Amino acid sequence: MSRPPKPTYKTTNWRSYNQALRRRGSLTVWFDPLMQWKAAPSGRRGRQQTYSDAAIQA
Repeated sequence: MSRPPKPTYKTTNWRSYNQALRRRGSLTVWFDPLMQWKAAPSGRRGRQQTYSDAAIQA
């Protein structure tokens, strides 16, 4: 049994689309400046992690 084709959406009225996005509001994200961004050395073989687990979860 075949699946029905996915509907494709194309924005034709960009002005109203952008106004609708502005009306949705804004999202503000605060980061703790004391959070450890760089990963601590693990002491194991192989490439070290670049970012800490806390930074990845954020």
